[in-house]
Amino acid sequence: MSNVTRLPTKTGVPEAERPVHSVPANDLVAAGKRLRDAVPRASQGVWKRHKDRPDPLELLQASDVGRVPELIPIKYGRMLKSPFTFYRGAAGVMAADLATTPSMGVNVQACGDCHLLNFGGFATPERNIAFDINDFDETLPASWEWDVKRLVASFVLAARSNGLSNSAGRDAAVNCARSYRERLREVAEMSPLEAWYAHISAEDVIARLDDAGLKKRVRRRIDKAQEEGGSDVDYPKLAEMVGGQVHIKDQPPLIFHADATREEGFRDFLDKALAEYRETLPDDRRALLDRYRLVDVAIKVVGIGSVGRYCSIGLFMSSSNEPLFLQFKQAVASVLEPYAGKSLYSHSGQRVVQGQRLMQSSSDVFLGWLTGLEGRQVYVRQLRDAKIKPLVETFDRSMLAIYGELCGWALARAHGRASHPWLISGYLGSSDAFDVAMGNFAVAYADQAERDHAALKAAVSAGKIQVHVEEDR
Repeated sequence: MSNVTRLPTKTGVPEAERPVHSVPANDLVAAGKRLRDAVPRASQGVWKRHKDRPDPLELLQASDVGRVPELIPIKYGRMLKSPFTFYRGAAGVMAADLATTPSMGVNVQACGDCHLLNFGGFATPERNIAFDINDFDETLPASWEWDVKRLVASFVLAARSNGLSNSAGRDAAVNCARSYRERLREVAEMSPLEAWYAHISAEDVIARLDDAGLKKRVRRRIDKAQEEGGSDVDYPKLAEMVGGQVHIKDQPPLIFHADATREEGFRDFLDKALAEYRETLPDDRRALLDRYRLVDVAIKVVGIGSVGRYCSIGLFMSSSNEPLFLQFKQAVASVLEPYAGKSLYSHSGQRVVQGQRLMQSSSDVFLGWLTGLEGRQVYVRQLRDAKIKPLVETFDRSMLAIYGELCGWALARAHGRASHPWLISGYLGSSDAFDVAMGNFAVAYADQAERDHAALKAAVSAGKIQVHVEEDR
């Protein structure tokens, strides 16, 4: 990510490019304020379909190239369920749309698929629970507005999915944008080291809950997550003994052993790939990995937009038979690259890992990358490390607004952690102009997502897109 920008002068003529860290904070704030003339904050709230807007279904089908063909109907079956699930699987569609919206032209390390279900709790290496962004498949340096806009629109769609009013979704979106604006100013006022170490703790989350009963329930979930290791929880559900050997259970069509695992030479290839992965880890993490041995690998279908991309889980065991599940997930070019430029990393797995390390307050100790079968670029992480998934489907109006505050806070911390946030903070200012604009955008784009979902339903009804509808998961 570049730390060089062009600052607008009082006359509107850019200065020569200067490293942002060399510019005084007051000058950056003033430059941000001047950018309001070129890109008024109210204009950020406008969503108008571009006259040359690509067909969203064509964009989705173009992204199917290279996916496992028999899994593609599962992807569309999940997207068909509701406008919200469609939205979650359509990051590429929204990326094309966001590229046509107003932007002040300042890049951050962006998440790229920033919706409210890509946040949650997880265990840090110190075994504390932190709240943060937890999906980085599309991460890339890009306009900061794109993450904010994708996030706020997800609140309106989630509200509608829960049977709540438009005003409830809008209020949560405004709350999210307000939190982002206020917290970004806080990050800007920190020293670089303070910003780097800043995080949202379990206590921070609980402190924002008003209901005593809810506080107790959340505390129980956090305590349980801290007590249980992720792989220990997964082991009884995912593994079994066959002929005295431990294996991953086949649970088709979502977990199964690929034909390649039975081919001659597969184990040799696997050993080479693991050696490549090991080289991407720091020395101390290599020593930790070396205490485990790989015993089995199987395909595991995950997510919505990721369905059909190669994703497998590896079961590792220690010498005293403690399990460790690692996830090997295919990484391809970010959906943002056609509009924000290609990644500096030629390996998409490395792009994901480096982006995650930049944005997260504390990242998985096993994060790394490798090149798999057929040249697939893959990144590696633990399958589940005390993860706490937000139960968004149970949220009422009040809880959705609180969750909006938390997500806005986490995004501001991520954007400000490795960049210089004063320029953006100066643009956002202290009024609610940007917050209100984001409420307007969220409702307008949620309407667009509903129209796109209706187009998918029509295509399925016409037999143009095949779906596999699963039982409730």
